[in-house]
Amino acid sequence: MRRTDEQRHELGAFLRSRRERLTPAEAGLPRTGRRRTPGLRREELAVLAGISATWYTFLEQGRDVQASDQVLGALAAALGLGQSEKDHLFRLAGHTRPHIPEAELAPEVAAVPGFLDPHPAFIIGATYDVLSHNEAAAELFPDLGEENPSFARWVFTDPRSRHVLIDWEVEARGLLAKLRALAGQHPADERFTRLIDDLHEASQEVRSWWPQYDVQPRHGGRKRLRHPGRGPLDYAYTAFHLAEQPDQTLVVYSDERPC
Repeated sequence: MRRTDEQRHELGAFLRSRRERLTPAEAGLPRTGRRRTPGLRREELAVLAGISATWYTFLEQGRDVQASDQVLGALAAALGLGQSEKDHLFRLAGHTRPHIPEAELAPEVAAVPGFLDPHPAFIIGATYDVLSHNEAAAELFPDLGEENPSFARWVFTDPRSRHVLIDWEVEARGLLAKLRALAGQHPADERFTRLIDDLHEASQEVRSWWPQYDVQPRHGGRKRLRHPGRGPLDYAYTAFHLAEQPDQTLVVYSDERPC
């Protein structure tokens, strides 16, 4: 896969952000005096990964050089990347599956959230567009019933999200990290470009956090939400990927407990 200038820049910026986060002590290097820049030097990372310092510098600068699976694996190991970060690194380097356009939601699939009432449930697409939801979700998350809703835009642009999401910053940072990982899977998809541009324009937090290059996969867990009628509740939530369309995800909230 031939990468664009923007993709090479993204790869270099991601590598630099991870290099600057890794201290010499964490990398097993001896302490050397005061440093002018944070994290490892390029030369130190190159030695740890067993590659040429000059070649690594070209890679980080976004030059038109190609990295093999072996080199990317060595860099991921040297940087101590988690699995989602490693996957993101490989995608930015052009080692990614072809883009498959997202299909419309089948009627029988769109009906599933309704079967799950009274538990809040909705189906989201790759860019967090809400494709289907039930009444419990519309009650818990205001405006999910609007035409062409977007959960990502709701979180960052609707003031009510900061009331509903008790731990708003934690949830918003996590959503942005998941969005970056998804964008890395679809490097040529204009839907992500438009969404990310819109969020940058609308949110100071997005402008501050996006350059940090955090990435996360979609997953389940627990989160604290403020129900309009029942007050603060601690919910368990689970994410299910549709077999035929893995970019479409059913999210179900259950097992609510008072905070």
